[in-house]
Amino acid sequence: MSMSQYDRWLLPEGIQDVLPHEARRLEDLRREFLDLFGLWGYELVMPPFVEYLESLLVGTGHDLDLQTFKLTDQLSGRTLGVRADMTPQVARIDAHDLQRDEPTRLCYLGTVLHALNDPLERSRSPLQVGAELYGHAGIESDLEIVQLMLETLALAGIQGVCVDFGHVGVFRGLAQQAGFDPTREAMVFEVLQRKANVELDELLDDWKVNGAVREMLATLPRLNGNESVIDRAREVLAGAGPDVLQAVDYLEDMSQQLRTFFPGLSMNFDLGELRGYHYQTGVVFAAFVPGYGREVARGGRYDEIGKVFGRARPATGFSADVKVLASLKQEAGDPIDDGIFAPAGADIALEERIRDLRVSGRRVVRELPGQSGGAGEMKCGYRLVKEKDAWVVVPA
Repeated sequence: MSMSQYDRWLLPEGIQDVLPHEARRLEDLRREFLDLFGLWGYELVMPPFVEYLESLLVGTGHDLDLQTFKLTDQLSGRTLGVRADMTPQVARIDAHDLQRDEPTRLCYLGTVLHALNDPLERSRSPLQVGAELYGHAGIESDLEIVQLMLETLALAGIQGVCVDFGHVGVFRGLAQQAGFDPTREAMVFEVLQRKANVELDELLDDWKVNGAVREMLATLPRLNGNESVIDRAREVLAGAGPDVLQAVDYLEDMSQQLRTFFPGLSMNFDLGELRGYHYQTGVVFAAFVPGYGREVARGGRYDEIGKVFGRARPATGFSADVKVLASLKQEAGDPIDDGIFAPAGADIALEERIRDLRVSGRRVVRELPGQSGGAGEMKCGYRLVKEKDAWVVVPA
């Protein structure tokens, strides 16, 4: 085989085919997730795969810009983007298309495309599923979203979940108290994300940040652990402004209420965690499982993102990659296939029997004359055979 022939079968890095067995698992999960969301009152929306770039990136920060494929619209000459995250699209639908006053629950499921490869992910084309709740600013809506996220993971058969909580209001309030301009705030943000405590101390020294606010900022990366972190945070952040202390109270309230519904839930609190900082406005959370190096679902509150679409509404939601959830699903083994292998041949009674079985929901695979392989190769656990004058189903 020549190199040119070989190249025709190659796919771009991080882009894979989904083969029959995995495709079936993904489709089963897709249906189960959407049915679950529907039971909670979430309405399905289907945003387009491409949009004008400014709509896709609005309010989401630099990271999403780097992940977005860009192309030129041949009709308008404007720059289009291939969606890397469906959340901004759903916010646009709520703010501009629906324009409801009442709380609105929306869900979605579709492929997104990432321009850059994450070494911890297999795919640059995640199958993103998510749910968003608009029009309510209280803790109740955040709790509903976290509960729905946990129910989604349970439906996928994922066990041993630990939820990591943070609140962007803590750092945002301390940065304001320290008098950081946007450039310095961005630098400290980047250092905190890497948990680079030595670099953080050096920055604070260089900028001559002193007193209580320096101590609070320097300690922020170490405020990480179980619920006892909340009490430590109150001591360390005693000199912070009211917005910071309210954020700490909010986290405690959430943990107490979640503990009521999920007494065995493992929870971690990281007050230096700033995922989604550029557009999140309140609590942030992510779900982790043993043996997987990054979150399997994530979410939080983002009240300001709809403003650029003409209507800022309180918003909270979560998302996950169905491909990741399917790969982590804990199964005892593949279920026995109930497919039925039907013989070739022209027989009216056989045709009617096959039709009736398919109407009843059974999978029937028809043999083709001269084909290689039988019931086993066709993944059928049963065969259709003629006994006397009737076609009956028997084990293969």
